[in-house]
Amino acid sequence: MMRNLGIITICALLGGCATYTTPGGPVVISDLATPEINRLMTREPAADFPANIAVVQIQASGYRSLNTTGFGEGRYSVVLDRNEASERVLQQLGSLEGVASIGPLNRLLLPTRMDSVQSLREAAAKLRADMLLLYTFDTGFQVGDRRFRPLNTVALGFLNNKKITVTTTASAIIYDVRTEYIYGLAEATNSDTREVSMWGNQRIVDALRIETEHTALKMLGDEIERTWAGIRAEHVLAASGLER
Repeated sequence: MMRNLGIITICALLGGCATYTTPGGPVVISDLATPEINRLMTREPAADFPANIAVVQIQASGYRSLNTTGFGEGRYSVVLDRNEASERVLQQLGSLEGVASIGPLNRLLLPTRMDSVQSLREAAAKLRADMLLLYTFDTGFQVGDRRFRPLNTVALGFLNNKKITVTTTASAIIYDVRTEYIYGLAEATNSDTREVSMWGNQRIVDALRIETEHTALKMLGDEIERTWAGIRAEHVLAASGLER
């Protein structure tokens, strides 16, 4: 924090320069599950097929970006903003065989304190969802040899004639709402590099971050589609005695 304030102070003394604060971090989703190994191993799938799926993006506690602030307090926060990229993925997954309906969780269903997956499972249960799909973004910035962690302040005026690389890994997990059984995982990574000298302000920098995350989300949608094929083969086709 003191280092970030120092950067901003120097900029002010030099007559002002644009700064950009990197967004908050991701969530290690598996850490939110009940930790007892025996309990995890004995959980069984209970979802009906075709399944109703609730979807939500979660990020680190206190998450914020240039245009978004995470909702809730506790071990993680929820990002409720909807955009064209997330709507396209919902349409893609909603058209899959074995999916009855899919949609995002609403703010009105969520508690303000969120410390485990159970909080989101309870919200999904209010929608009578069978499954809960959680996803998170891990976005990093690198300028030259220097990497910027979440919530670092970057003085853009000091980065002239250098390239910045934005890398986003999007990760997802599908839970059974009733039992917290894990049906499957998916992950995708996207990266883009631009010349810093092309940027005039922080909104242009953030536009690259958003573009990188949206592409990673699209790639994640394709991975989830492949994961879903395996879920359906295991829990629907195999149970009915049909060929995969």
